[in-house]
Amino acid sequence: MAARVAAGAGGGGALPRLDDLMPWSVRPLRSGRPWVTAPDAASLRARWDLLAGSEGAEQERLFEPSRFRTPLKAAAALPGRSTGTSAFARDPGPYPEPVRILHGPFDEQWMIPDQRLLDAARPELWRVADGRQLFAVEHGYLPQDTGPALSATALLPDGHSPAGRPGRIRPLYRRPGGQEPNLAPGLSALLASRYGTSVTAECVLAWTLAAARPSPTGPLVPLPAEGDLWAEGVELGRELLRTQSRGARGGERPRLPGGRRPYVRATIPPLPDGMGYDAAGEALLLGEGRVSPVPAEAWDFRVNGVRVLDLWFERRTARGGVEGLAALGPRGWTPERTSDLLELITVLALLGGARPRQEALRDRLERSAVLSRDRLHAAGVLPVPVSARRPASVLDHREEGPEGQFALL
Repeated sequence: MAARVAAGAGGGGALPRLDDLMPWSVRPLRSGRPWVTAPDAASLRARWDLLAGSEGAEQERLFEPSRFRTPLKAAAALPGRSTGTSAFARDPGPYPEPVRILHGPFDEQWMIPDQRLLDAARPELWRVADGRQLFAVEHGYLPQDTGPALSATALLPDGHSPAGRPGRIRPLYRRPGGQEPNLAPGLSALLASRYGTSVTAECVLAWTLAAARPSPTGPLVPLPAEGDLWAEGVELGRELLRTQSRGARGGERPRLPGGRRPYVRATIPPLPDGMGYDAAGEALLLGEGRVSPVPAEAWDFRVNGVRVLDLWFERRTARGGVEGLAALGPRGWTPERTSDLLELITVLALLGGARPRQEALRDRLERSAVLSRDRLHAAGVLPVPVSARRPASVLDHREEGPEGQFALL
């Protein structure tokens, strides 16, 4: 029988964790140096050119070496990338075209995809990142945090957390091309038999986005005993997934209804001296600049207690204490930055607007029977085999190792 599990204190331990449902996870990327990522691609090219054109002690200073990476250390090319593999100081190689990444929650930036520059690039993530892949990104846990437990993206995420301990990154598929769902063996079949409908990996991800809640052991994912509640949650989760993936995989970019779309009402100055919010006018203030309408739920959207819009603005305007290559960036506010801001406002407004439906779903789950971890154990879904927690091998995939050597994985 399905267990009725209290969602309050004492009951949460019996709920499945995301780690039970999507067992393969990867730790966040660790760049080791801030200059390898930037909100704009042009800054990365300028930084690369300066570094590649320097020598000796000056190159080492600009590089910002660590015990993992120095200009004198060779490294393998990242999967799917053609970059130099010799020591950077000896042969930088051609400039690798930057890739779009998700730098922490909801912040799309660019990265130089060269493993010689990254302390921990997590090549197992790059190996499965393609046009079919989606990633679930845990936001870590902070007591009293009311923000989302996780987000999803079609971009390669770095897993950065604005506060607290970073969570894990969980690819939806274990192999390229959308092959081998990263789900506990037997989970889809069990849920399909319960709900009387097909349950795909994307269904599980959608449900998780709608229903998961944070906990010290990672996101908890209550699974309803009945199909009606499941169908409602999956529909809501698909809406959240479309918003967060921002038009990836052939979808449409997120848009608010006519009359609610944000526009620049007063020109944003080249160097806005701060960001604020006019609640009465639903306006975002950037120095003398003004963007509206910006609903309150977008302005106050937080992850790990940190306001997302504040963090986005700070990353693009802070200059104090920024040195070396990281200081190379646009001298003023760019049109691309405005476009990125308007889209971020749209994403946060849509996600914030869906929160009442998420809260209603969770309230219903509180009063409904759910499938406990014991039930999953009894069905043979848990414990998950050790092999499901490891990356899948790619036996026919050649990758270039350090100094041009090839490896068979």
